[in-house]
Amino acid sequence: MEVIQIHHPHQFKPEDFAPMTMALGFFDGVHYGHQKVINTAAAIAEKRNGKVAVMTFDPHPSVVLRRDIKHVEYITPLKEKARLIEQLHVDYLFVVQFTSEFANLLPQEFVDQYLIALNVIHVVAGFDYSYGRLGKGTMETLPFHSRGKFEFTTVPKLSNGHEKISSTLIRKLIREGDVERIPDFLGRFYTTSGIVIHGDKRGRTIGFPTANTAIDDSFYLPPIGVYAVRILVADNWYEGVCNIGYKPTFNETQAPKPSVEVHIFQFTQEIYGYEVVVEWHKRIRAEKKFNGIEELVQQIEKDKASTIDYFHKV
Repeated sequence: MEVIQIHHPHQFKPEDFAPMTMALGFFDGVHYGHQKVINTAAAIAEKRNGKVAVMTFDPHPSVVLRRDIKHVEYITPLKEKARLIEQLHVDYLFVVQFTSEFANLLPQEFVDQYLIALNVIHVVAGFDYSYGRLGKGTMETLPFHSRGKFEFTTVPKLSNGHEKISSTLIRKLIREGDVERIPDFLGRFYTTSGIVIHGDKRGRTIGFPTANTAIDDSFYLPPIGVYAVRILVADNWYEGVCNIGYKPTFNETQAPKPSVEVHIFQFTQEIYGYEVVVEWHKRIRAEKKFNGIEELVQQIEKDKASTIDYFHKV
């Protein structure tokens, strides 16, 4: 897959690209609904013997359009989003730099400059996709704005039970720590990535060494507490128990941000500086302050047993 960064205004012309079927969306999470849009585009491209492309945007439009938002956390930051989209056998990923100038394009200008000018011959998007200034362009106006230059397919709402599959719902589940339910909508367990850093090394003194992981702050983090997780280290998955929090048993004052520490089962390697992936499976309990080391150790033993039991059953 070729990743093409586009800055507005761009200089591309139709002859720069082979005819493409284009999937449009922000695609945060690349969840089941997003996969349906992209897979629909891929199937159409295959029938037409053409290329399949995805267009997304960076950063999230709210960072540009809302003065009260300076930083956005994602289910899938851009690097992870690109990795997942590539697995869907996409030829081109267009990443449009979202700026106020780009946001001010009229719907017709967006279609002319970002679809027709890129040699798009078929557009696929979800039923609620909008484009152009103030989102005035919709899948209902697209036939008019297409000028007859391309065809289009609208993908209807996708639900699981009575709940619409959406990035908004998945973010809500992450915020509430309800990570067990996420695969029903995302198609996989939620993951975050980061670098293993040096911590206070207190865990090893009580028999539970941990990988202190500095999670990329572009990711949503589940709420503080103890979780059953898997962790990817050097292409190998391991089970473990993770604490997100402020370690109130040891710290009188709260740090600016919580630490993410994984006790990896049956693991003795030194992995400082490694990039790891944490896969969130189940929230075991909330974080709490204990009366001493002995009480804490007893609880960690229970957490470890609960986690081992969980993975034994799944």
